[in-house]
Amino acid sequence: MNAESAAATIPADIDTPEILVDVDVLDRNITRMARAVQAKGLVLRPHAKTHKIPEIAARQLAAGAVGLTVATIGEAEVFAASGVQDLFIAYPLWVSPQKAVRLRQLAASAKISVGVDSAAGASALGAGLGDAAGEISVLVEIDSGHHRSGVQAEAAAAVAQAASGAGLKVAGVFTFPGHSYAPGMPVEAAAQEQDALHRAAEALSAAGFEAAVRSGGSTPTALLTEGSAATEVRPGVYVFGDAQQLELGRCALEDIALTVAATVVSHHTTGPDSPQRFILDAGSKILGSDRPVWASGFGRLMDHPGARITALSEHHATVEWHNDGAPPAIGTRLRVIPNHVCLAINLVDDVAVVSQGRLIDRWAVAARGKNK
Repeated sequence: MNAESAAATIPADIDTPEILVDVDVLDRNITRMARAVQAKGLVLRPHAKTHKIPEIAARQLAAGAVGLTVATIGEAEVFAASGVQDLFIAYPLWVSPQKAVRLRQLAASAKISVGVDSAAGASALGAGLGDAAGEISVLVEIDSGHHRSGVQAEAAAAVAQAASGAGLKVAGVFTFPGHSYAPGMPVEAAAQEQDALHRAAEALSAAGFEAAVRSGGSTPTALLTEGSAATEVRPGVYVFGDAQQLELGRCALEDIALTVAATVVSHHTTGPDSPQRFILDAGSKILGSDRPVWASGFGRLMDHPGARITALSEHHATVEWHNDGAPPAIGTRLRVIPNHVCLAINLVDDVAVVSQGRLIDRWAVAARGKNK
């Protein structure tokens, strides 16, 4: 695709930099994941921290999701207010008095479950909720290899006993195979996830608890997760795709639903033995600055896969041109694929919704900044 046809995919009434969501690709991604998960006999509970947009949540629920996963009480409040009736806060909350009040209010309007990974956290949660403790379910978080939060599988029973003693309902276990976000790791991480969920469920059963919910599945592993140990998966990035998923081979260019419209604003003179460089008006304040050590750049160009974003400033992206021919002229509009889409979406107040190269709507990022 040449620069002129690439620019034509960015509506003329869009100024740059601007986040674009291709609603046709978005809907295809949502439908495909829902059908694939259903075919495995699993429940889909997408992680809404990726998009933070009620209109996208409504599409996920209409496609068959049973509810949403969120990261914070604030995100849960936004989606409950939009009508979502089943929300899992997949985080080991330490419940302050203020958070306890908000959780009680949430439980009055929606089915709420919360993550726990310590006896102390479970006891604090139950004490804070008081006589409302029985209205909140908890899932014990298991470390399946990511080594962030979560207990070893065999320790799940002790946390469950503390939660039950605090008046909370123990619904099961969950894990986040975050170490799947690396080359060659999704298959291994999915296997470790299955093993950890199985061992944790056995530990709960031996202690007299039924692990009815066994929740796992990141975007890299969701389609690798099997129902032998898990009952549900919680992918998030799949709705949009991003440069990380592209480089990991978990999506293709045609699956990318979110890009950042940007303009070439400068050319950088280089020596004869160096690749040509140019500057885009989309920096870290709209793309986010996340770059795993294995990633080949800070993002990709949708219509020029050989180019690489080699540096970001707040409002500049430096692009190395490894393609044939001259680099795009100053004034050319290009689509950038962020490395980590969850960060990019949290940097804007709304997104431009496009279809077939036309601007058709704007959606507010309603849960943006809801970090507590």
